[in-house]
Amino acid sequence: MNHLTKVVASALFGLALAGCTGAPMKSQQYDSSQYTVVGHSEASATGLMLFGLIPIRQNSRFVRAQTAAIQAKGGDAMINTQVQESWFWAWVLNGYTTSVSGDVIKLKSVQ
Repeated sequence: MNHLTKVVASALFGLALAGCTGAPMKSQQYDSSQYTVVGHSEASATGLMLFGLIPIRQNSRFVRAQTAAIQAKGGDAMINTQVQESWFWAWVLNGYTTSVSGDVIKLKSVQ
């Protein structure tokens, strides 16, 4: 029984640790000859923490906001990026909203 308890505890710890991962925002340096500025765009995404422990779309909110801002202008990437966060709370959850704004660019084809 003691061995089973250790296995279950290790599995639960591994699952909790795996839930704490997120995707980094895309960042790359571009020379001004490599792109054309399409225009300014902004978007936001919200993630929740249920009971302060269970993340719901929490870890991907940065990437979701950046992707939505780029797609809104039909571009390939974003420069001059600014990130802002705000939060709210209710009895059983906390919400975190990330807003991303910047200049959307379209990369030029290499010929």
